Amino acid sequence: MNDSATALLETVEHATGPAPEWSVLWLHGLGADGNDFAPIVPELVRNGWPALRFVFPHAPVRAVTINNGVRMRAWYDIRDMNLANRADEAGVDESVAQTEALIVREVERGIPASRLLLAGFSQGGAIALATALRRTEPLAGVIALSTYLPMAERLVKETTPAAPTQPLFMAHGQFDPVVPYAGGDLSARKLRELGFTVDWHAYPMAHQVCAEEIRDLGDWMAHRFASAQTPG
Repeated sequence: MNDSATALLETVEHATGPAPEWSVLWLHGLGADGNDFAPIVPELVRNGWPALRFVFPHAPVRAVTINNGVRMRAWYDIRDMNLANRADEAGVDESVAQTEALIVREVERGIPASRLLLAGFSQGGAIALATALRRTEPLAGVIALSTYLPMAERLVKETTPAAPTQPLFMAHGQFDPVVPYAGGDLSARKLRELGFTVDWHAYPMAHQVCAEEIRDLGDWMAHRFASAQTPG
């Protein structure tokens, strides 16, 4: 793995209170950057939640084949619209390593993996899933929006015994022209076959996020926080 794969990515951060007790690491989609989902924080966060640190990293800039080689922020190159061949494996591996480096930084800042939620939209969601399947220490949960499981055949073989203990929230637009709904649904079913508990949601929308989805995600996150309130 080269140095760029493990270099710490630049991030945009928002804390909802002093001394955050939880972290939410959120990966953006193709061509966006860490600022893209920052506005979701006030829409999502609820009264009574523990103090959270939202971390929104910027993906590296790279050439994207399907966009005529134009350079843009991307977690991996997209070579083909077909989901089975869409992601370049080297790019996925590099982005997983960079995501893991950010998780390590959160641990060093006092947030254990058991209090970290990993989220991603589209390309970012694909990296979130790829990261989750390889985790030996489970995260508090994984959020995968408008996305799919990349390199599915390989990642199924690489899934660790601890990985399926991580709860998953997956949501998809029924009219998504970028990542077809069927691809997201198939990925959710594959993950269930691996033993994951998948909270699956479908909405009458395209490749986007809607208010109902934010509400449902908030319900799911509230449950994660509540389930962690155990003695010890």
